[in-house]
Amino acid sequence: MSNRAVLEVIALDAEDAVAAQTGGADRLELVTDMAADGLTPSRATFAAIRAAVDIPLRVMLRVADGFAAGDIDVLVTKARELRSEGADEFVFGFLDADGRPDLVAVERIIAELDGCHWTFHRAIDRAADRDALRKSLADLPGLDTYLTAGSAAGVDDGIPTLLVEAARKGEPGYEQQILVGGGLRLSHLPELLDAGIDAVHIGGAARPGGWSGPVDAAAVREWRDVLDA
Repeated sequence: MSNRAVLEVIALDAEDAVAAQTGGADRLELVTDMAADGLTPSRATFAAIRAAVDIPLRVMLRVADGFAAGDIDVLVTKARELRSEGADEFVFGFLDADGRPDLVAVERIIAELDGCHWTFHRAIDRAADRDALRKSLADLPGLDTYLTAGSAAGVDDGIPTLLVEAARKGEPGYEQQILVGGGLRLSHLPELLDAGIDAVHIGGAARPGGWSGPVDAAAVREWRDVLDA
């Protein structure tokens, strides 16, 4: 298997997925409704994308804007439906009113996933205590990635935190891969890669026409080429 850096691209539909794979994406994050920062796509959308590409798909489990879990029963039902459709990688993560990880919601979802790999998404960037969050989640089955900008404000502000966390790789709570996304630009990559960060996540950067337009394979290829260089 290649040791190249992981490039994950947000896909809303099969057209996006094909363009992202053509441009060199290693994995897709599947969402709907970017006006709410990405919610769970339908089973039909997942099935269409799965049929269109052969790279890994991580499916968002989120039913409302923000980082509260909302109706946990609905989340669990969606997870069960997507599993029955063949989904085997997921993205989720919730905070309680005090900014701590909502372990009740997270553990109920994990119980439906039967060991599937999953990403704890950018809720970490709004946590009251990032280190405490990491340590409280450290032993949960399937958790292998944190999607983070290092700051709620984005990568520009979060780079110092990202570099510190990268340097702690392998410590308890820091075994998971750091997947950097949230205001990420090509100019950030040299410093992140030099620090040993080997996974990035793009959404708007893959869409020169904005979120109203599709993923552009050439835009994805530009990121692939910089990462590979």
